Amino acid sequence: MQRPYNFSAGPAAIPAEVLEQAAADMLDWHGCGMGVMEMSHRGKEFISIYEQAESDLRELLAVPEHFKILFMQGGGLAENAIVPMNLSRAATVDFVVTGSWSQNSQKEARKYASEVNVIASGKDSHFTTLPDPAHWQPSRGASYLHICTNETIHGVEFHELPDLKALGVDAPLVIDFSSHVASRPVDWSRVGLAFGGAQKNIGPAGLTIVVVREDLLGHALTICPSAFDYKIVAEHQSMYNTPPTWGIYMAGLTFQWLKRQREGDASGVAAMELRNIAKAELLYNAIDQSGFYVNKVAANCRSRMNIPFFLRDESRNEAFLAGAKARGLLQLKGHKSVGGMRASLYNAMPLEGVQALVSYMREFEQQHA
Repeated sequence: MQRPYNFSAGPAAIPAEVLEQAAADMLDWHGCGMGVMEMSHRGKEFISIYEQAESDLRELLAVPEHFKILFMQGGGLAENAIVPMNLSRAATVDFVVTGSWSQNSQKEARKYASEVNVIASGKDSHFTTLPDPAHWQPSRGASYLHICTNETIHGVEFHELPDLKALGVDAPLVIDFSSHVASRPVDWSRVGLAFGGAQKNIGPAGLTIVVVREDLLGHALTICPSAFDYKIVAEHQSMYNTPPTWGIYMAGLTFQWLKRQREGDASGVAAMELRNIAKAELLYNAIDQSGFYVNKVAANCRSRMNIPFFLRDESRNEAFLAGAKARGLLQLKGHKSVGGMRASLYNAMPLEGVQALVSYMREFEQQHA
């Protein structure tokens, strides 16, 4: 059966192989007589699922041993509070605001840090460009510097992480990589902490991934709940409280799917990056070559994952969406704060899905130009 192509920004498409495996395991995981949702999180069955998922994620993202991988809950929005409760030391923290999500992050941090400084912003360009790190104005002695490496709504992406040491900044870099996790490699030499909700690229909603350098553990504010204290979570191998067991299992299946992916000599995340570049280039080229559609983001920071675009005649939006749905192209409506359209091209979206979208866009243009 040919399923529709789901361009949702999140919760998002999950590879069909993963869904099929989960369906097969639903009533009886590996002959144990229980489904994953029925297992004790402390039983040997689930412990084996957790350990394999943690090991596979570490391998896929090449996470160094001096980083802890935590499986938590609450999504990226909760991490906007949990990060400053763990890392701010009730002192100064810096933010680079590049869209809606980093804007939300800096607002939340003000509840926990003594001072929050926005050291650079893309607001003047309506978040269609990224501020040049060379012009950032970091605070002296900041506890950390936070960026959102891919803004899901505005469609801007840091294709290279800033080198804070080269900029003379001692603060660790915190990255919200919710919407591009596992779509490209991470340079961990430039990162202190990374967090992301699973529901865009690695599974269903309910699981949050945190990857944190060991030296950043143990500094939680006294008001931080124990279940959100990274040091406590790490010491208990993410089992301090009942973790999102189904989300961890689904993420684990996705990690195994990722390890099987190949593009030429590349495998895993490296293969996905090549595939994601090709998908994004196909759609951006179709938009740029058209007089009917427009993407407003500067070419050097266009997101590979989330591509917003507009019909120059927006009175045709509803007709475009209806025609897309009729062809099995789903969830293309843009975020309510910016309007227009948005195609999210996460790992589970095959090249054929983008080809189908481009074909439809060209046909719609011919009919309505």
